[in-house]
Amino acid sequence: MALIRSLDPQLMSIPDLQSCLQHGIAPRPICFVSTISKTGAVNLSPFSFFNMFSTMPPVCIFSPSRRVRDNTIKHSLENVLEVPEAVINVVNYNMVQQVSLSSTEYPRGINEFEKAGFTMEASELVRPPRVLESPMQLECKVTEIKPLGEGPGAGNLVFAEVVRIHIREEVLDQNGHIDQAKMDLVARLGANWYCRVTNDNLFEVEKPLRSMGIGVDALPSHARQSSILTGNDLGRLGNMERLPSEKQIAAMAQLPEIMAIFNTGLSTQKCVEQLHLFAQARIKENDLEQALTVLWLHPNQ
Repeated sequence: MALIRSLDPQLMSIPDLQSCLQHGIAPRPICFVSTISKTGAVNLSPFSFFNMFSTMPPVCIFSPSRRVRDNTIKHSLENVLEVPEAVINVVNYNMVQQVSLSSTEYPRGINEFEKAGFTMEASELVRPPRVLESPMQLECKVTEIKPLGEGPGAGNLVFAEVVRIHIREEVLDQNGHIDQAKMDLVARLGANWYCRVTNDNLFEVEKPLRSMGIGVDALPSHARQSSILTGNDLGRLGNMERLPSEKQIAAMAQLPEIMAIFNTGLSTQKCVEQLHLFAQARIKENDLEQALTVLWLHPNQ
């Protein structure tokens, strides 16, 4: 049985609470946001309290939190309060060290584009410039700013409606769509940790939108309680549209490798384990029908 440690956020120091949440709620996409003051001073700063929240209208939210040490607000927030516009620049691996450098707390009025070595590109519909090196740049109008508190560490939700999208051609596929592997995105974890989205660690999970899966609860109890089949294995089988037919089960029982399992004199438990290993192997080969069917065979049936 898993051991669980329960914590009360109200009893934790702000740094400990922040560390706990940032390590556990991860990876987080990075909002590399450019803003401008009413006097024309440009600011560029990364935030990992960020995501998209609506497609139509297209709305992203990022949150410049109040500084923990002195409860002051950040220049990005000051700027969007003065000029409610921003550009969200997506961050990939080639930019990450410069992005980190830009998070240095330079005095207000210092241009982080210059300090971090990025190229300012004029936007079309908003005043803040874009980061030319970014694989995707989103020009945004700030529609609302919602403070979440007044104390150290409190966030400020900046609602940013996307009014123009710019994408570098090299990250597109032959159909003009974004190639996820070519984006080479990075994301924030806890402390100094980041992660990189490479082709080697990309994988797909089919969404259950076109059909209604049978559900994990429809699987035999020995499968649900298996020490071999993982939660991911059960999830894939539960996404199947229908249970195996009697004909499929009978045909499965006649397969030489299945007959060998039942004819080797193994105990019931060992037989079941072998069936689960067979099912797991079929899942890895993407033969979900065979994987599901074999679970309806049991030494005591």
